Amino acid sequence: MKQSLRTKLTISYLAIAVLCVVLISIFSNLYLEKQFRSYVKANQERKNLEIVALITHQYEMQQTFDIIAIQNIGSSALDNGLILKIEDEKGNLVWDALQSNHSMCQGMLENIHNNMMSRYPNWKGEYIRSEYPIMVSFKKVGSVYIGYYGPFYFTESDLDFINSLNVVFIGVGVLALVLAIVLGTLIARGISKPIKNVINTAEGISKGNFDNKIRSSSSISEIDSLTGTINNMADILKLQEQLRKRLTADVAHELRTPLTTLQSHLEAMIDGIWEADATRLRSCHDEIIRISRLVGDLESLARVEGQNLILTKMHFDVVQLINSIAMNFEKEMLDKNIYIEISKEPTQVFADKDKLTQVIVNLLSNAVKYSKDNSRVDINVEVIDGAAVIRVKDTGIGIEKQHLDNIFERFYRVDSSRSRMTGGSGIGLTITKLIVEAHGGTIEVQSKIEEGTEFIVRLPQL
Repeated sequence: MKQSLRTKLTISYLAIAVLCVVLISIFSNLYLEKQFRSYVKANQERKNLEIVALITHQYEMQQTFDIIAIQNIGSSALDNGLILKIEDEKGNLVWDALQSNHSMCQGMLENIHNNMMSRYPNWKGEYIRSEYPIMVSFKKVGSVYIGYYGPFYFTESDLDFINSLNVVFIGVGVLALVLAIVLGTLIARGISKPIKNVINTAEGISKGNFDNKIRSSSSISEIDSLTGTINNMADILKLQEQLRKRLTADVAHELRTPLTTLQSHLEAMIDGIWEADATRLRSCHDEIIRISRLVGDLESLARVEGQNLILTKMHFDVVQLINSIAMNFEKEMLDKNIYIEISKEPTQVFADKDKLTQVIVNLLSNAVKYSKDNSRVDINVEVIDGAAVIRVKDTGIGIEKQHLDNIFERFYRVDSSRSRMTGGSGIGLTITKLIVEAHGGTIEVQSKIEEGTEFIVRLPQL
């Protein structure tokens, strides 16, 4: 049977409280009772010595045993559970409480026995008699035999004290349980409520309600981190949903335009309106190339994003690779009168040459495409902290700050228009980032409007 987090937490707090109270009660009771037994035994010995001192003092005063005084001492001792017997130095009996008041002594012993049995059912006590010499002027003038129920016994007052102590323990235990229930419920509610909010928000996100975020914060760092993660996930999913819808619209538009052109051209040629000459066929071929290029971009993204991205690494000079790639852009650079400056210092890297070629092509293509006429593109390569740092900087139109965080998202285009002539498919930089990260590297972008954009790629050399 499943239970709510609040119920489990409350039960846990209650169980811990019960366990703590029981353990504290048991150990405290055992410890206090042990100490109390030691106290009773010490007190018993103290009483015995006091009685011996009284009898010795009486003998010193009269130089003989005063029977009346001894009877008074014996009666007082009897009230404290002690049975006296006094003999002189020759062993002659002076006074014995058992003989003087046998019934009272027996009743007292039975009462003590019953009290101890009520407290300790397995109690094994017995009558014990201890001998103490009566010394006057360093001479033994007699002996005092003190009998009691041993090895120790509790009086009525002692038992009342122990029972009162147990009542206190029970009261503290009940109070602790009540507090555990109250505080446990409050604490459990404080923990479960924000988690419940997270669950409700996650359910809303699963239904497409990405704006239903968690507004409250928690004093518990883990829960606060969880709510922040859920909110961030909602933002990311919302952006992905927007990109997905944009992709659908972009792909539909990109496919519709060349397909419509192909359809109209072919229908015109079939109907005999146009002659199927080289110019018309070349125009149809160009539209097919546009479709193939879009499909190729989508295939490249699927291949890079999937689990089949296998890197064939080798050692090569990345500067030499950049020079050879730049030669392929000579026509575009001549058309816009763009000057390109590339580092001269050779730099070795250990990477997949074909994949890195795709990265350089994408970055250089963007730099040339968005650079102004009569401008320049700088490609600088250097080694910093064991990493090859490739900087591709143009002096083009730049990218607005609000777009920089999303520039590497798939299908994201800074230009919201659907023309691939200006905005591209929004796949190239995504592929670039995935390839760089597959090499264990990083890529970042810095840009200022009307000043240009710089892409920085860091690749481990080994």
